[in-house]
Amino acid sequence: MLNPEKTRLPRALIVAVHLDGVSDTEFNSSLAELADLAKTLGLEVVGQFTQKRASFDSAAYVGVGKREEIRAFVQGQQDESDRLSQADPEAASDAVEFILVDHEISPSQALNLENEVGCEVMDRTVVILEIFHRNARSHAARIQVEIARLSYMAPRLREAAKREGPSGRQRSGTGGRGSGQSRSEMDSRKVRDRIAELQKEIDAMVADRETQRAQRQGQAALAQVALVGYTNAGKSTLMRALTGKDVLVANKLFATLDTTVRTLYPESVPKVLVTDTVGFIKNLPHGLVASFKSTLDEALSASLLLHVIDAGDPGFEAQLEVTDKVLAEIGADTVPRIRVFNKIDYLSDAAAQEARTAELQVNYPGCIVLSAQRDDDIKKLHQTIVQFFQKDLIESEIFLPWSAQELRGEIFASCDVIEERADAAGAFFRFRATLDVVTRLSKLSDDACAGRAR
Repeated sequence: MLNPEKTRLPRALIVAVHLDGVSDTEFNSSLAELADLAKTLGLEVVGQFTQKRASFDSAAYVGVGKREEIRAFVQGQQDESDRLSQADPEAASDAVEFILVDHEISPSQALNLENEVGCEVMDRTVVILEIFHRNARSHAARIQVEIARLSYMAPRLREAAKREGPSGRQRSGTGGRGSGQSRSEMDSRKVRDRIAELQKEIDAMVADRETQRAQRQGQAALAQVALVGYTNAGKSTLMRALTGKDVLVANKLFATLDTTVRTLYPESVPKVLVTDTVGFIKNLPHGLVASFKSTLDEALSASLLLHVIDAGDPGFEAQLEVTDKVLAEIGADTVPRIRVFNKIDYLSDAAAQEARTAELQVNYPGCIVLSAQRDDDIKKLHQTIVQFFQKDLIESEIFLPWSAQELRGEIFASCDVIEERADAAGAFFRFRATLDVVTRLSKLSDDACAGRAR
């Protein structure tokens, strides 16, 4: 019989420095977020060590005393695990395997901390990169993640060479001397070459995406809305509700890494494409911002952004600022935006939901407060999206002779038809549509009438 304990997750400790000027709320929110990241990565957090300091310890992130506390805890867990394994060789290990640091730290700080506490150290950036690596599904996303990981790795190769000792610094000339390159230099060059190779693939994909985007934008009456916001704010659930299509929905961070495009349902005039984008997070590694810019560019090409925010998260204001900052970094801060506060149903009762809704609407005029699980809320959001894209429609009328009635289907597909009436010569259509559609249909009508006259 299999021991159920064998399925226990790898164990980890969270270690964080509370810097001066960082509020308790912001600090605790960051710790909770790192714990969620650890859960997404498949780790069990068994404790945390924090220290208030004016700055990071230059040698090993936290001070000497705190490092001794962590080492004692890790050693105690290891001793207990050894004792249990002697009694039951099949018992799962209780030992701590990872230290998760809630900041990005230098290679030397990570190495020193690792050597002192006796287990592997992963800073916040490494955790996020590993999650992206595991969750990337499309070829484009996998390439983008690899670029980010290699970019992060490049400055750390020198530390890896130090671990190897003299062999890591040996030069490639005869007898290890001469004009050859050191091992770390060779590794760095290989990384640079690989990044350049991958970047060429990304550039080709970007060109293809631009072509596809241009083709979509050239279609009649096409509009685009992009869902943006913090990871796990409920964007994918909202996407599924707005489009009626199955998309991945999971209660974990970064469930969506690849861009998903669906048509708003029920379909409207003009037809609206809805795009789900990768979620943002506090201290998103700059390498990932750059690598995923092609994904986030969907937000740039959109006519409207739905900024989805978790209404039930006490730290939503900080998350809102993170999203605003990243959107500004990619130049999408000028795109019209509606703030959508989701998950209002997570609050305990109707009275609490009403009070929270009123508060949010006062603090964020024009926002929408809803639950993606409630049909009435989704209908109201759908109506808001359609109204946004219909505000610039103009009214017009055309005549089609009976010989040109094949255009009737196109009129109903690309226009909001107000009236249709007929006489012996053909049919009149009064409709609302975008200027380009009106211009194109008017020309087709004129050509059809001219052909009939001949």
